[in-house]
Amino acid sequence: MFRITQYLQEVRNPTPIGSKRVPLGPVVIWNLIRRCNLACQHCYSISADIDFPGELSTAEIYSTMDDLKAFGVPVLILSGGEPLLHPEIFAISSRAKALGFYVGLSTNGTLIDRSLLPRIAAIGYDYVGVSLDGMRATHDRFRHKAGAYDASLAAVRLLRGAGIKVGLRFTLTQDNAHDLPALLDLLDAEAIDKFYLSHLNYGGRGNINRKTDAIFQTTRRAMDLLFDACWRHLEAGTPKEFVSGNNDADGVYLLQWVRERYPQRESHLRAKLSQWGGNSSGVNIANIDNLGNVHPDTFWWDYTLGNVKERRFSDIWSDTSDPLMAGLKRQPRAVKGRCGECRYFDICGGNTRVRAWQLSGDPWAEDPACYLDDDELGIAPGRERVAVKPYIRVHRAVAAE
Repeated sequence: MFRITQYLQEVRNPTPIGSKRVPLGPVVIWNLIRRCNLACQHCYSISADIDFPGELSTAEIYSTMDDLKAFGVPVLILSGGEPLLHPEIFAISSRAKALGFYVGLSTNGTLIDRSLLPRIAAIGYDYVGVSLDGMRATHDRFRHKAGAYDASLAAVRLLRGAGIKVGLRFTLTQDNAHDLPALLDLLDAEAIDKFYLSHLNYGGRGNINRKTDAIFQTTRRAMDLLFDACWRHLEAGTPKEFVSGNNDADGVYLLQWVRERYPQRESHLRAKLSQWGGNSSGVNIANIDNLGNVHPDTFWWDYTLGNVKERRFSDIWSDTSDPLMAGLKRQPRAVKGRCGECRYFDICGGNTRVRAWQLSGDPWAEDPACYLDDDELGIAPGRERVAVKPYIRVHRAVAAE
């Protein structure tokens, strides 16, 4: 996750570089249940309103939670499916809070009403993220349910009114990008604390110039909107938390944004971004799915590292005999193509590796979703690259917030 507000604050009020903080354990995004009351068109878990066999029992969840705590995991993001459909969601959440985790809830919001609100408030979630795919017409179409937008927005208002930190979660696609300005206006109108933009995992642009490609133009415009909105709030003394996920090239694009506007701060920001280091899948971000399978992050559901029913998470996560985990934990990662030649590799870290793996079968190939041009990245022109066929598989991003 890329913390836009944090880095723009460094532009306004620089702080000492200091040493890089390395957490003991990863942030864990935990898909407790696959069942969902909606059927969203960009769902990575392909959820449905049915029971899925083989899911972790509550006892297995508790024993895994104990191992996570002992391993130094600081954050649990409870997700689904729709996590509020889990019959023990409040018992699980309460236990997580009692153990001292930062606990987030990732929900579509449609089940939150006045009768359920007291139980949510009693848990003391550190953060609740509610997904909106756009304004009313767009959201209801994406979610395949009339009234979903109104129900989700009502949930946001209830949560905010109860003093619970709440944020909007938006997955950017070609089909909903037009609603982003209105969503940012909604953020202000509803006094919402946080906005998370997840990039859809498009890939396969081959050798097309990224400045003129339609998808990459959309991405650049969206990030400009986020940077501008974040900056306006900082300047007005009303900061909001803006973050993005699933495309670590955002850090490089922010550096470019700052270079054009506040060049005197470029070197400081470059140092801070290099300290961040970009993608941390398999290192500081982990995923456990509803069956107990462990993945490097939520987009690696086709690649399983082990199962907590058979081995402790701590043992699975520490095991670098798996070649993917060994490569993800390597510093620096051995990436190829544009990523290997990029002068900003220290900022991005080669971006999420899953897109390269899905397109080419090689997790260390260049990332096809980097939306910056060769000259922006300091890559020498003229080298012929191997084009890959377009990849239109879509996902819903569930990020660690």
